Amino acid sequence: MANFRICRDDLKYLLWLPVYLAGYLLLEHRPIASCWDTQTPIDAAIPFCEYFVVFYCIWFVWLVGTGIYLLLHDSTAFRRYMCFLGWTFLLSVVVWLLIPNGQSLRPAVMPRENVFTALIGALYRVDTCTNVFPSVHVVGAIGAALGMCDCSTIRRYKTVQWGSVLLAVLVSASTVLIKQHAFIDVVAGFALSLAVAFPVYYRSPAFQWFRKPA
Repeated sequence: MANFRICRDDLKYLLWLPVYLAGYLLLEHRPIASCWDTQTPIDAAIPFCEYFVVFYCIWFVWLVGTGIYLLLHDSTAFRRYMCFLGWTFLLSVVVWLLIPNGQSLRPAVMPRENVFTALIGALYRVDTCTNVFPSVHVVGAIGAALGMCDCSTIRRYKTVQWGSVLLAVLVSASTVLIKQHAFIDVVAGFALSLAVAFPVYYRSPAFQWFRKPA
C-alpha cells in the first residue's frame, strides 16, 4: 500500500499535462486575423540543415523517457521535473494566448529530396508555424537535461550528465536549423527556462554550482 500511495502522489504531478494539451490544441486551431511574425534578420543567416530533424524528433522520446526513468528511480527528481515542465509549458500557453505569434521561415520547396527532408515535410503538415514564441522544444530540452542532472542514480555518471547537456544544445539548435522556430523563439525559451529553473532547482544537486558551500 505504501508503494501505491507514493506512486499515486507522484502521478498527481502529471495533472498539468492534459491542461497544456487542451490549451495547445485549442490555440493551434483558433482563427486569428493576424499574428506577430517572430523572425528577425538573424534568421536569414541561419542555414537550413535537414539532418538536424533527427535531434528535433529525439526530443519527444527524450522527454517521455526522462519522465518514466525519474518516476521509477527518483521521486524527488521526478516531481521537480514535472514542476519545471508544468510551469514552463503552461506559461508558454499564456504567452500564445495573449500574443498570437508565428513565423514564415519554412522553405516553400525543399532544397533537396531525401529521407530527412521528407520527415521535415511531414512535421510541417502536422504542426503549424504558429505558437512558436517561446519554443517549448527548447524549454523541454533544458528541462530533460536538468532532470537527468538532478537524478540521484545518474548524478555519478558525469558523461551522461554532459551528454544530456549536449543533447539539449543540439535539440535547441535543430529548431532553427529545420526552420520550425526563429532565433528569438529559442532565446525566449531559454529565458523562460532560466526564470523557472531557479525556484524549482535552486536547492537541488542540478544547481549545486550556484550555491556557496555550507
